Amino acid sequence: MGVQPPADALYLSWEELDKAVERLAAEIGALAATEQPEAILAVSRGGLVPGAMLAYRMGLRDLLVAVAEHYDASGRRPEASLLRMPPADSLRGRRVLIVDEVWESGRTLQQVIAAAEAAGATVRTAVLHYKPERSEVDRAPDHFADTATSWVIYPYKGGE
Repeated sequence: MGVQPPADALYLSWEELDKAVERLAAEIGALAATEQPEAILAVSRGGLVPGAMLAYRMGLRDLLVAVAEHYDASGRRPEASLLRMPPADSLRGRRVLIVDEVWESGRTLQQVIAAAEAAGATVRTAVLHYKPERSEVDRAPDHFADTATSWVIYPYKGGE
């Protein structure tokens, strides 16, 4: 089911994933106390595993979920869809770290960022992989573990 990854796809092991999350946690942990996240907003589905891993590493218990979709079984959709956000009162006045696995076009994360900011959150973003040459928005992630040029297959995706 779904689109076949290209031959040059990067397959990440669990150990490589753990090291990438550790790099992100160290970078974010070095921020000033007034910039430290109070909650993580993981973008479902790809951001759930790295979001939970970051929450553990950073000692954060408040793990929220946004449901967004830019790809379906047939491939990339023309527009990203934000299907669900946490209640505004769980975001208002808080420093929130939005986590996803990859920033490709940036359009999906841009919708989550806009919704979180509209709810009154101060937002930072973190992704495992950033694809700067593919980004279609006027910003970049605040934190990323690595850059990529091709597909990245994460161990929790079962090689899809």
